[in-house]
Amino acid sequence: MRTTAVILSGPKHIGLAELALKEPGPTDLVVEISHSGISTGTEKLFWDGTMPPFPGMGYPLVPGYEAAGTVVEAGAESGFRAGDSVFVPGANCFDGAFGLFGGASRYLVTAADRVTRIDPGLGPEGALLALAATARHAIAGLDRRPPDLIVGHGTLGRLLARLTIAAGAPAPVVWEIDPDRRTGAQGYEILHPDEDERRDYRAIFDASGNARLLDTLVGRIVKGGEIVLAGFYTQPIQFAFPPAFMKEARFRIAAEWTHDDLAATRQLIEAGALSLKNLITHRRPAAQATEAYETAFGDPACLKMILDWTTDATEAA
Repeated sequence: MRTTAVILSGPKHIGLAELALKEPGPTDLVVEISHSGISTGTEKLFWDGTMPPFPGMGYPLVPGYEAAGTVVEAGAESGFRAGDSVFVPGANCFDGAFGLFGGASRYLVTAADRVTRIDPGLGPEGALLALAATARHAIAGLDRRPPDLIVGHGTLGRLLARLTIAAGAPAPVVWEIDPDRRTGAQGYEILHPDEDERRDYRAIFDASGNARLLDTLVGRIVKGGEIVLAGFYTQPIQFAFPPAFMKEARFRIAAEWTHDDLAATRQLIEAGALSLKNLITHRRPAAQATEAYETAFGDPACLKMILDWTTDATEAA
């Protein structure tokens, strides 16, 4: 079996190539991908060469961990059948390329226990399930406070705000410095930080990935307040100790989603409690992958770029 996939051969060297796929086993699925998302967080770090050492890292690399498609072949022990619509969080199924992410491919071979059934009516929005689950993972839990301030109104920040409201918590405030991103609120307020005088936030969620904001955020929490690092940070985390000491500040790192988060997020979407609408701002045929990645990482107006594998995609499986 062979597939066309996006190949990152080195920093800022990206394009399409044909790769061989590993043979599926009885618990595996072969999935025909219709849409895959481009992450402006970790994927961008691989693209520009700033990603810290990470297990499974190396070039050439097939990027992408946000993919939606249709099962075209189901192993006898997989529990799936051909025609099922699924979300795939990437796959390590390529000969000759690292599959640390591995979702940006026309076809994937993946273990069935890694995928999640989705409503086919989601279309390209089905590729956003992992990002929504990441936001849910940061918020969910009996010992966790919902955010009353979210820093950054990108895709993750918007999902954090929507999930907070879906959970029945008070609407958070969202900070955003880019005028183009201070739109699209759904039941919450967006402010430039300079417009906000509050210094009594109980839980601040940073979705900007800017570690230099920590001292500012410490000054905005109540005593015993929490700062949640929901982005991905390449530089050492530093902050001035005395102000944090006086506030008895707490810091928490939100890691990646779990399968429980995927299942819970899917239920919220299917129940109509969480919308994925108006998050995809750009969409390109997979044949234009090079331009799509450059736009995703270089255009501030691009919230989420989706590659469409159903258009101008040619390959044999």
